[in-house]
Amino acid sequence: MKHITFYLDFISPYAYLAFEQLPEVLRGISYSVDYKPVLFAGMLKHHGQLGPAEIAPKRDWTYRQVMWMADRLNVPLQMPASHPFNPLPLLRLALASGENGTECEGRTDVGNVNRYICELVFRHVWISGADMNDAAVYEAFAARINSKRDPMGDEVKNRLKANTEAAIEQGVFGVPAFEVDNKIFWGLDALPMLKDYLVHAPWFSTGNWERACQVGDGIVRNK
Repeated sequence: MKHITFYLDFISPYAYLAFEQLPEVLRGISYSVDYKPVLFAGMLKHHGQLGPAEIAPKRDWTYRQVMWMADRLNVPLQMPASHPFNPLPLLRLALASGENGTECEGRTDVGNVNRYICELVFRHVWISGADMNDAAVYEAFAARINSKRDPMGDEVKNRLKANTEAAIEQGVFGVPAFEVDNKIFWGLDALPMLKDYLVHAPWFSTGNWERACQVGDGIVRNK
Protein backbone atom coordinates (compact mmCIF):
# COMPACT_ATOMS: atom_id res chain seq x y z
CA MET A 1 0.00 0.00 0.00
CA LYS A 2 1.36 3.39 -1.02
CA HIS A 3 1.36 6.36 1.35
CA ILE A 4 0.39 9.85 0.15
CA THR A 5 1.23 13.12 1.85
CA PHE A 6 -1.33 15.72 0.79
CA TYR A 7 0.01 19.27 1.23
CA LEU A 8 -2.83 21.78 1.37
CA ASP A 9 -3.78 25.34 2.22
CA PHE A 10 -7.44 26.24 2.71
CA ILE A 11 -6.94 29.43 0.69
CA SER A 12 -6.67 27.39 -2.52
CA PRO A 13 -9.87 26.47 -4.39
CA TYR A 14 -7.86 23.89 -6.31
CA ALA A 15 -6.85 22.27 -3.04
CA TYR A 16 -10.53 22.13 -2.06
CA LEU A 17 -11.54 20.52 -5.34
CA ALA A 18 -8.64 18.05 -5.13
CA PHE A 19 -9.62 17.19 -1.56
CA GLU A 20 -13.15 16.41 -2.69
CA GLN A 21 -12.03 14.47 -5.77
CA LEU A 22 -9.20 12.38 -4.29
CA PRO A 23 -11.38 9.51 -2.98
CA GLU A 24 -13.30 9.34 -6.25
CA VAL A 25 -10.22 9.36 -8.51
CA LEU A 26 -8.44 6.74 -6.40
CA ARG A 27 -11.47 4.53 -5.84
CA GLY A 28 -10.47 0.86 -5.70
CA ILE A 29 -6.78 1.59 -4.99
CA SER A 30 -5.20 0.74 -1.65
CA TYR A 31 -3.49 3.80 -0.17
CA SER A 32 -3.18 5.90 2.98
CA VAL A 33 -3.08 9.70 3.29
CA ASP A 34 -1.58 12.27 5.63
CA TYR A 35 -3.28 15.67 5.31
CA LYS A 36 -0.62 18.27 6.03
CA PRO A 37 -1.52 21.99 6.20
CA VAL A 38 1.12 24.39 4.89
CA LEU A 39 1.28 28.13 4.24
CA PHE A 40 1.07 28.62 0.47
CA ALA A 41 2.24 32.24 0.86
CA GLY A 42 5.45 30.93 2.42
CA MET A 43 6.14 28.88 -0.69
CA LEU A 44 5.45 31.85 -2.94
CA LYS A 45 7.84 33.98 -0.90
CA HIS A 46 10.52 31.29 -1.00
CA HIS A 47 10.34 31.04 -4.79
CA GLY A 48 9.85 34.79 -5.39
CA GLN A 49 6.42 34.40 -6.98
CA LEU A 50 3.10 36.20 -6.88
CA GLY A 51 -0.02 34.24 -6.06
CA PRO A 52 -2.64 33.68 -8.80
CA ALA A 53 -5.01 36.14 -7.12
CA GLU A 54 -2.33 38.87 -7.12
CA ILE A 55 -2.35 39.11 -10.94
CA ALA A 56 -5.64 40.71 -11.97
CA PRO A 57 -6.37 38.85 -15.25
CA LYS A 58 -5.16 35.56 -13.74
CA ARG A 59 -7.35 36.19 -10.70
CA ASP A 60 -10.48 36.53 -12.84
CA TRP A 61 -9.59 33.43 -14.85
CA THR A 62 -8.85 31.39 -11.74
CA TYR A 63 -12.25 32.12 -10.23
CA ARG A 64 -14.08 31.42 -13.50
CA GLN A 65 -12.21 28.16 -13.99
CA VAL A 66 -12.72 26.80 -10.48
CA MET A 67 -16.42 27.66 -10.59
CA TRP A 68 -16.74 25.86 -13.93
CA MET A 69 -14.71 22.90 -12.68
CA ALA A 70 -16.79 22.59 -9.53
CA ASP A 71 -19.94 22.50 -11.65
CA ARG A 72 -18.41 19.96 -14.02
CA LEU A 73 -17.27 17.76 -11.13
CA ASN A 74 -20.57 18.20 -9.27
CA VAL A 75 -18.75 19.59 -6.24
CA PRO A 76 -20.61 22.32 -4.30
CA LEU A 77 -18.76 25.64 -4.38
CA GLN A 78 -19.65 29.20 -3.50
CA MET A 79 -16.85 31.75 -3.65
CA PRO A 80 -16.10 33.42 -0.30
CA ALA A 81 -17.12 37.07 0.03
CA SER A 82 -13.50 38.14 -0.49
CA HIS A 83 -10.40 36.41 -1.76
CA PRO A 84 -7.52 36.08 -1.12
CA PHE A 85 -7.83 36.11 2.64
CA ASN A 86 -5.44 35.47 5.52
CA PRO A 87 -5.51 31.67 5.95
CA LEU A 88 -3.31 31.56 9.06
CA PRO A 89 -6.15 31.40 11.61
CA LEU A 90 -7.83 28.50 9.81
CA LEU A 91 -4.57 26.63 9.22
CA ARG A 92 -3.68 26.95 12.90
CA LEU A 93 -7.19 26.02 14.00
CA ALA A 94 -7.04 22.86 11.88
CA LEU A 95 -3.67 21.88 13.32
CA ALA A 96 -4.91 22.57 16.83
CA SER A 97 -8.04 20.49 16.26
CA GLY A 98 -6.81 17.53 14.24
CA GLU A 99 -4.32 14.82 14.87
CA ASN A 100 -0.94 15.76 16.23
CA GLY A 101 0.45 12.61 14.67
CA THR A 102 -0.70 9.54 12.78
CA GLU A 103 0.72 6.07 12.99
CA CYS A 104 1.43 4.50 9.61
CA GLU A 105 3.62 1.51 8.81
CA GLY A 106 5.53 1.76 12.07
CA ARG A 107 6.18 5.52 11.97
CA THR A 108 4.47 8.53 13.46
CA ASP A 109 3.99 11.65 11.35
CA VAL A 110 3.34 14.89 13.21
CA GLY A 111 1.71 18.03 11.91
CA ASN A 112 -1.17 16.21 10.24
CA VAL A 113 -4.90 16.88 10.34
CA ASN A 114 -7.53 14.19 9.95
CA ARG A 115 -9.83 14.26 6.94
CA TYR A 116 -12.88 15.18 8.99
CA ILE A 117 -11.33 18.44 10.23
CA CYS A 118 -10.02 19.26 6.74
CA GLU A 119 -13.50 18.74 5.36
CA LEU A 120 -15.06 21.05 7.94
CA VAL A 121 -12.61 23.85 7.18
CA PHE A 122 -12.62 23.46 3.40
CA ARG A 123 -16.42 23.49 3.25
CA HIS A 124 -16.60 26.45 5.62
CA VAL A 125 -14.40 28.40 3.21
CA TRP A 126 -15.72 27.17 -0.12
CA ILE A 127 -19.42 26.61 0.51
CA SER A 128 -20.53 29.15 3.12
CA GLY A 129 -19.87 32.25 1.00
CA ALA A 130 -18.78 34.08 4.15
CA ASP A 131 -16.00 36.63 4.52
CA MET A 132 -12.97 34.72 5.78
CA ASN A 133 -11.32 37.99 6.84
CA ASP A 134 -14.17 38.71 9.26
CA ALA A 135 -13.06 37.94 12.82
CA ALA A 136 -16.65 37.25 13.90
CA VAL A 137 -17.02 34.64 11.15
CA TYR A 138 -13.84 32.94 12.35
CA GLU A 139 -14.88 32.99 16.00
CA ALA A 140 -18.28 31.49 15.20
CA PHE A 141 -16.67 28.70 13.19
CA ALA A 142 -13.94 28.06 15.78
CA ALA A 143 -16.62 27.63 18.42
CA ARG A 144 -17.90 24.60 16.50
CA ILE A 145 -14.48 22.94 16.59
CA ASN A 146 -13.19 21.02 19.57
CA SER A 147 -9.61 22.28 19.59
CA LYS A 148 -7.19 19.98 21.38
CA ARG A 149 -4.54 22.70 21.57
CA ASP A 150 -4.39 26.48 21.52
CA PRO A 151 -4.52 27.63 17.85
CA MET A 152 -2.42 30.65 18.81
CA GLY A 153 0.05 28.69 20.90
CA ASP A 154 3.70 28.31 19.97
CA GLU A 155 3.31 24.55 19.46
CA VAL A 156 0.77 25.03 16.67
CA LYS A 157 2.54 28.02 15.11
CA ASN A 158 5.84 26.14 15.04
CA ARG A 159 4.21 23.06 13.55
CA LEU A 160 2.74 25.05 10.65
CA LYS A 161 6.12 26.67 10.04
CA ALA A 162 7.84 23.28 10.18
CA ASN A 163 5.27 21.75 7.81
CA THR A 164 5.87 24.54 5.29
CA GLU A 165 9.65 24.36 5.53
CA ALA A 166 9.62 20.57 5.21
CA ALA A 167 7.37 20.79 2.16
CA ILE A 168 9.70 23.28 0.47
CA GLU A 169 12.66 21.05 1.28
CA GLN A 170 10.75 18.16 -0.30
CA GLY A 171 10.36 20.17 -3.50
CA VAL A 172 6.78 21.34 -3.04
CA PHE A 173 6.18 24.74 -4.65
CA GLY A 174 2.39 25.03 -4.57
CA VAL A 175 -0.86 23.49 -3.41
CA PRO A 176 -2.44 21.06 -3.72
CA ALA A 177 0.58 18.78 -3.87
CA PHE A 178 0.83 15.04 -3.32
CA GLU A 179 4.07 13.32 -2.33
CA VAL A 180 4.55 9.60 -2.88
CA ASP A 181 7.93 7.83 -2.83
CA ASN A 182 9.66 11.25 -2.92
CA LYS A 183 7.78 12.13 -6.10
CA ILE A 184 5.71 15.34 -6.15
CA PHE A 185 2.43 15.54 -8.07
CA TRP A 186 1.16 19.12 -8.20
CA GLY A 187 -2.31 20.42 -8.83
CA LEU A 188 -5.85 19.20 -9.22
CA ASP A 189 -5.09 18.14 -12.79
CA ALA A 190 -2.29 15.87 -11.51
CA LEU A 191 -4.76 13.45 -9.90
CA PRO A 192 -4.96 11.18 -12.99
CA MET A 193 -1.15 11.11 -13.12
CA LEU A 194 -1.02 10.23 -9.42
CA LYS A 195 -3.48 7.42 -10.04
CA ASP A 196 -1.34 6.10 -12.90
CA TYR A 197 1.67 6.00 -10.61
CA LEU A 198 -0.22 4.14 -7.90
CA VAL A 199 -1.39 1.48 -10.37
CA HIS A 200 2.12 1.10 -11.84
CA ALA A 201 1.40 2.53 -15.28
CA PRO A 202 4.20 1.65 -17.76
CA TRP A 203 5.14 5.31 -18.36
CA PHE A 204 6.78 5.48 -14.93
CA SER A 205 9.08 2.52 -15.57
CA THR A 206 10.67 3.93 -18.73
CA GLY A 207 12.76 6.71 -17.16
CA ASN A 208 10.41 9.46 -18.27
CA TRP A 209 10.15 10.93 -14.78
CA GLU A 210 13.92 11.38 -14.56
CA ARG A 211 14.29 12.38 -18.21
CA ALA A 212 12.09 15.42 -17.71
CA CYS A 213 14.73 16.88 -15.38
CA GLN A 214 17.46 16.58 -18.00
CA VAL A 215 16.13 19.29 -20.31
CA GLY A 216 18.69 22.08 -20.43
CA ASP A 217 18.01 25.68 -19.49
CA GLY A 218 17.30 27.89 -22.47
CA ILE A 219 16.84 31.59 -21.93
CA VAL A 220 17.34 32.57 -18.29
CA ARG A 221 15.73 35.85 -17.30
CA ASN A 222 17.73 38.17 -15.08
CA LYS A 223 15.99 38.89 -11.78
